[in-house]
Amino acid sequence: MTTENAPHAESTEGAERTATPDGLRSRLPDLTRLYPELAALSGAVRKAVATGPVPQTTIALMQLRAAQIAGSTYHAVALTEGLRKAGEEERRITAVATWQSAPYFSAAERLALELAEAVLTPNPFGERVSDALFARAAEHYDDESLWHLTAALGHLNLFIPVALIGKPIPGRPPGKNYSR
Repeated sequence: MTTENAPHAESTEGAERTATPDGLRSRLPDLTRLYPELAALSGAVRKAVATGPVPQTTIALMQLRAAQIAGSTYHAVALTEGLRKAGEEERRITAVATWQSAPYFSAAERLALELAEAVLTPNPFGERVSDALFARAAEHYDDESLWHLTAALGHLNLFIPVALIGKPIPGRPPGKNYSR
């Protein structure tokens, strides 16, 4: 989860429950007003994910795929904007949704995208992350890198319910992404 899409401790105290100039509004007020410790937790995990062994592009692409699967417009917009600001190619960003047939990703990136899908997609026939998938991932990532990918997915998944239920305003910076 990048800085752009993490909850932020800046208060919107006194904000009214009205639509924003673009007509969008959140369903709930800023979560960090009620639980300021979540901003610290998010910051600590974000820092750990930002300094780990897996390239930040791989992390962001994986998180973007997770946001797409979860149906989180807020996170998909923020992650897409972050990838663009980092200079990522538009065709790679666009192709995340169809990564299986897209020629733009390395084998390691494909494994990260596959892990995201496995974690977020129910499997009625067995484990979501099978031993075979784990073995393929372990061919590209050592234990520390696998934990890094896991923490990055966990960080995003902590805030997916926030985005789906509270509905922060997509494209708005932290602290300005809630209308009430």
